[in-house]
Amino acid sequence: MSAQEVLRLEGITKSFGNMPVLQGLDLSVNAGEFITLLGSSGCGKTTTLRIIAGLERAGEGRVFLDGQDVTETEPNKRDVHMVFQNYALFPHMNVEANIGYSLRLRRWPREKIKKAVRDALEMVRLSGYEGRMPGELSGGQRQRVAVARAMINRPKILLLDEPLGALDLQLRRQMQLELKRLQKQLGITFIYITHDQEEALTMSDRIAVMRNGLFEQIGSALEVYDHPKTAFVARFVGNANILHGRARAGDLPGGAVIFEHPAGRGLIANPGGLVQHGEPVTIAVRSERLSITPADTGASGSADQSGAGMGLAAVITDKSFAGGQLRITALLRNGEEIIASRHGIDSPLLAGEEVRVSWNAPEHAVIVEDSEPAEDEKP
Repeated sequence: MSAQEVLRLEGITKSFGNMPVLQGLDLSVNAGEFITLLGSSGCGKTTTLRIIAGLERAGEGRVFLDGQDVTETEPNKRDVHMVFQNYALFPHMNVEANIGYSLRLRRWPREKIKKAVRDALEMVRLSGYEGRMPGELSGGQRQRVAVARAMINRPKILLLDEPLGALDLQLRRQMQLELKRLQKQLGITFIYITHDQEEALTMSDRIAVMRNGLFEQIGSALEVYDHPKTAFVARFVGNANILHGRARAGDLPGGAVIFEHPAGRGLIANPGGLVQHGEPVTIAVRSERLSITPADTGASGSADQSGAGMGLAAVITDKSFAGGQLRITALLRNGEEIIASRHGIDSPLLAGEEVRVSWNAPEHAVIVEDSEPAEDEKP
């Protein structure tokens, strides 16, 4: 059975004054999907969410919910709810009153509201907190109350505008799993925005990477991470190394070609014949895919079927340990910096040592479109 489309954006544009913010967005979202809009500040994520909610009007384009054009429909007539980063709880109301507020506006019977609130609190694992005031709750508890208030009406789509941004790292990771659990339990479509690529990779069915008011790539977490389409996506999601060189054809298995770089050579996959002999090519290589060995173990030379003898000449400049990984920084012969990472806390390699940098398989070097991020876009 094919998935049912619950939201479609067609050619959405938006400008504030003379500054374009969205430049023709197209997006299709299926019922029950968790999709994340990922991008740096100012790329248009929140504006997109507000247009879906009806809190902003698009300059051009159409918004469809369940196949109905709601471009001009008022926010309260759309089956969409929004959770804001600051939670927007009423400080003078207790938890029960906050969660049941929309039901009171709809004049539900008091006992029915109480039951709905109890069910919502059980859903977010806050049973017994009905009488607490927002000021008596932790950040994570306030976030769950905000989600319960949004979910009590079981909207078709829940929009979440960086709701975990104010939480500390450990609590944020805990709440990522909690939100994903709730989304799967209820089957509600989540559209989530964040600038945190780890958060997007952890939670999402699909990720839409945004840049300058456009979607740079839309795909599953695996697609976006392992098969980035552009240099920007490769660097923004996972911070890959970007290398520029030329393709050299050879009698190699699987259609692989030789990547010729000023610092040496390596084998790269060439699916569908993306590049031809002699053409300039840009590749992305994840830091965890790189191996660094002392230079005297072998220099770049002719290619065999395993890629033996291939590599880039470099000099170690720095070693640092963070987040459970050792990061080794090296300077390539042409002055470019490259970073390799591995689990562990140390390496026998020393600063100033000449080394050879290589990757183990052609498919670990992904051909990408050359679209380097600006300095303020880098993660």
